[in-house]
Amino acid sequence: MIGPRTMIGGVLDLIYPRRCVFCEKFLSRDETDLCSACWQEIAATAQPKERKGEFFTRCVSVLPYEGKVRDSILRYKFQFHESNCVLYGTLIAAAIEQRYQGAYDLISWVPVSRRRKRQRGYDQAERIASVLGRKTRMPVQRTLKKIKNNKPQSGIADASQRIANVSGAYQAYHSSRYTGKRILLVDDVLTTGSTLNECARILRMAGAAEVLCVTLAATPKKR
Repeated sequence: MIGPRTMIGGVLDLIYPRRCVFCEKFLSRDETDLCSACWQEIAATAQPKERKGEFFTRCVSVLPYEGKVRDSILRYKFQFHESNCVLYGTLIAAAIEQRYQGAYDLISWVPVSRRRKRQRGYDQAERIASVLGRKTRMPVQRTLKKIKNNKPQSGIADASQRIANVSGAYQAYHSSRYTGKRILLVDDVLTTGSTLNECARILRMAGAAEVLCVTLAATPKKR
């Protein structure tokens, strides 16, 4: 017997056909979030990379920021594809299951400014962090606020300029709640690491015991 929720889901699929988060092809009823071709591609390329920072211990990035992955994240951030966060959080949870097991006390995120959140309607890293919290059953807590509406880092190529651009952009938020805690900081993309490093610096100065980081994707290093 077909249940009412299944029937509703089937009707919605007819009205609003589901698309693959990465390639945007229409999904069959047996496919969830990704088409079978993209699942196979992800399985082959999802080899999490680690980078170290000056103020964060290490950062795990799940996928290379290129091709379909890059296009998907840009749609998520600038074309209101908010539901992508479910797949993103799921992929991150699977990647850090072994690498960060027992290594952090709470999950937080790199926030956007109030202006950008109003324009976008949501904070993309916060949405991913919320999904990650549900998947890992770890508490999710706001630890930072953005106080400077600086230029997007994506438009700045020079590493020193990226560092200067984020300087003074973030402030600790209710630091007494996480003093002595190990924080897992979430963001969507790692490029040079300047944003994560600045956020980690603020958190460490505010009393965090350690800052670990995770991003869905990372820009491949130039050879």
